[in-house]
Amino acid sequence: MKKIIGALVVLALLSSCQEQDKVAFIDNSKVINDFQMKIDIEERFKLKDEAFKKKTDSIGQAFQIEAQAFQMAAAKMSKSAQQKKYQELGQKQQVLQQQFQYEQQIMQQEFNTEIDSVISKVNKFIEDYGKKNGYTFIFGKNQAGSVMYGIDSKDITESVTKALNSEFTSKSEEKAVEPTEEKSEAKPETKE
Repeated sequence: MKKIIGALVVLALLSSCQEQDKVAFIDNSKVINDFQMKIDIEERFKLKDEAFKKKTDSIGQAFQIEAQAFQMAAAKMSKSAQQKKYQELGQKQQVLQQQFQYEQQIMQQEFNTEIDSVISKVNKFIEDYGKKNGYTFIFGKNQAGSVMYGIDSKDITESVTKALNSEFTSKSEEKAVEPTEEKSEAKPETKE
């Protein structure tokens, strides 16, 4: 009996001495959405999109003026001249629409490429973060359901996001040049 109890005590000691896996989870979408690099990309493309819309509106208005001028002058034109001008305007409108659609697709592809780059950077950072901080596993909490529940003490979303943004900010500051800094000083930041 003493041998059995002794063996159980030895087994209990050995099992308690074994290294425990360090496990945590993060909220993938929160880390990515709070990553300053992604926020900067979205802001830059928002400005590009606004400029694109102004350009298309301006060109569209110029085309409307041209079409209205034709309608006013059409009564004085022969039927064949009217038809020829209608065809010209129709072709011009089609070319403009195709050009706008092409430019918008290019802009969307550029945005998607940059967002894919953000996701790759975040994934690599989390891998490095896990190794550096001794994690065996870091699970991702997302809509696909890889983590359905986790206690708050195992949620490292905030610490990963802070470390990720800290690294991004320090790298951005290293790459910054003086003219960029002057622009940011001259133009006060406003929030809507």
